[in-house]
Amino acid sequence: MPSLPDNWLGLIGGIAILIVVAWIADWLTIRVLRGTIRRVAARTKSTWDDRVIERNIFARLAHAVPAVIIYYGIAPALRVSPTEVAAAGDMVALAAGVLQRVALAYIVLTAALAASSFLDAINDIYNESYSQARSRPIKGYLQVVGLVLYIAAGVIIVSVLAGRSPVVFLSGLGALTAVLMLVFKDTILSLVASLQIMSNDMIRIGDWVEMPQANADGDVIDIALHIVKIQNWDKTISTIPTSKFISESFKNWRGMSDSGGRQIKRSLHLDMSSIRFLTDEEVERHSRREVLRDYMRGKRDELAEYTTEKADMDPGVIPDVRRLTNAGTFRAYVFHYLKAHPMIHDDMTLIVRQLAPGPKGLPIQIYCFSNDTVWATYETLQADIFDHLIAILPEFGIRAFQEPSGADLDRLAGAKGEGDRRS
Repeated sequence: MPSLPDNWLGLIGGIAILIVVAWIADWLTIRVLRGTIRRVAARTKSTWDDRVIERNIFARLAHAVPAVIIYYGIAPALRVSPTEVAAAGDMVALAAGVLQRVALAYIVLTAALAASSFLDAINDIYNESYSQARSRPIKGYLQVVGLVLYIAAGVIIVSVLAGRSPVVFLSGLGALTAVLMLVFKDTILSLVASLQIMSNDMIRIGDWVEMPQANADGDVIDIALHIVKIQNWDKTISTIPTSKFISESFKNWRGMSDSGGRQIKRSLHLDMSSIRFLTDEEVERHSRREVLRDYMRGKRDELAEYTTEKADMDPGVIPDVRRLTNAGTFRAYVFHYLKAHPMIHDDMTLIVRQLAPGPKGLPIQIYCFSNDTVWATYETLQADIFDHLIAILPEFGIRAFQEPSGADLDRLAGAKGEGDRRS
């Protein structure tokens, strides 16, 4: 049994002196050394040292100084030799050995925290200094390194506190492989997913990503080992596991942004009862329109040539005369109007086509691309185009189709009531 010492007062004094020395060393390290480093970093032109300081790496390392003093000073303070500490022959030697182990474990923990902060600083420097950081983020890889560091630090801390070699604990990990695979299943899946995402350039920070099954639609703001953060258009944040981007489908709008054009694909429904042939007066009037002059000139020449070919037919046969329609002329007007529009992309597809008629009239679909991908500008352009087309429909003798509204039914009911009163 360890024996109790007789000189308690001297031992308490030694411990008190050691604590005071450790506190002074901690204060000097934090206040003086860290302040000096901050002033030196402020005078340099580079920014990497600022990132290192912002992550409090030196502040974390500074807390290891009092632990080092306690580790080396506890034996002299308690007036025991290293041999007595190792043998733990009495209560004082045992206490000195325990305090040394705790101090050493604290040093390892402090070093692990400082290393983790250093990895964060590396990520900050990389994102700030390299243009490819948005397309090739390294945060996930650094988190894997940090996880390995914490695991190694945990093994060392446990071995130090238990007074055993780390090899003893590592040799027992083989039997726990299945348990470790289960515990770190999400980490392993996330690591594999991160590697595939980076190698295939699937998402980058700043990409507009849409994943309906996760109710996510917005910009990617962070790509980490386990999660990807998306800021939705309503400013909420969606947190999605990284592995979901491998196992589930999603839409990345980066191609649209990089192309410089944004698709406009919308239909205008025409009332089929208003579609008819143009009169000669209307043909003459539309021929004077700026965007239709060349088109109308070509069509008139084409129809005149076709009519000449039909002149030699049997007088008893009614010829199939080709004539211009208001719907076809309107379709040509829309095409040339968009072709001349300064905000429609010239190098991308431009089609104005007629879709299959149905219960809602004859759809005229516009398929083109704006030359500005900004959402607000794109929506304004789209609205302006269709405002103009709807307003110009009557000049072609065409009515837009829409289902009857309450006002239409009221007018019909009023007309019927007026007719009944007259009868």
